[in-house]
Amino acid sequence: MSGAPSESSPVPDRAAPAGRAPIDWLTFDCYGTLIDWERGIADALAPFLGEAIDRRSIAARYIVHERAVEREAYRPYRDVLAEASARLLRETGRAFPPGRERALPESLPKWAPFPEAPGALRAARALGCRIAILSNVDRDLIAASIAKFGVEPDLLVAAEECRSYKPAPGHWRTFLERSGARPDRALHVGASLYHDMVPAARLGFRTVFVNRNAEPVVGAAPTVVLPDLADLPRVVRDLSAAIQP
Repeated sequence: MSGAPSESSPVPDRAAPAGRAPIDWLTFDCYGTLIDWERGIADALAPFLGEAIDRRSIAARYIVHERAVEREAYRPYRDVLAEASARLLRETGRAFPPGRERALPESLPKWAPFPEAPGALRAARALGCRIAILSNVDRDLIAASIAKFGVEPDLLVAAEECRSYKPAPGHWRTFLERSGARPDRALHVGASLYHDMVPAARLGFRTVFVNRNAEPVVGAAPTVVLPDLADLPRVVRDLSAAIQP
């Protein structure tokens, strides 16, 4: 995994109106966008909840606690996972058995990609785009997930490097600093309005919202909304073609 852009040449400069530049970089959120975060969370925690709770409900209840933990003092993401999951169990009057307190972070390397994600990444690379992953997950944990894609990103920005969690702007600012990219020549792809669409747009990125759960698009205005990543290569081609004379 490289912490710096690859040595391949960037897409040549072309004149384009503001906000309509060609796409040199695709920046991706990872968990929920490329990796099935919801299933990973639910499968790891369901055995400890002791009741029939559907996967989406577990994930929705968990994320409330995770956001609260992330707003506190910075801590490594594996500790965020452990603390947020412990709070979720306490909410239901339960606790992890001794020795299983870190069941959630220990499960993360097993979480699977969405079926179309590896192909979408390969297609993006074939279009000449560089790929960056901007993730709230620790760098060593995310390495196991990247290995499942079959595509090595040109750049990875993890929370431990910017010492903050999305939706704070640190990931995008670190990406811009390390890549030398321009926001108007990048397209950010994510599955969270809160974590990704709103902060990326504020910094001048075009955005693709991967709306896997068909949720209402409120409080953000993504450039494109997709139900999954299968159509992402066409979106990249269309957005680039739109700026041609």
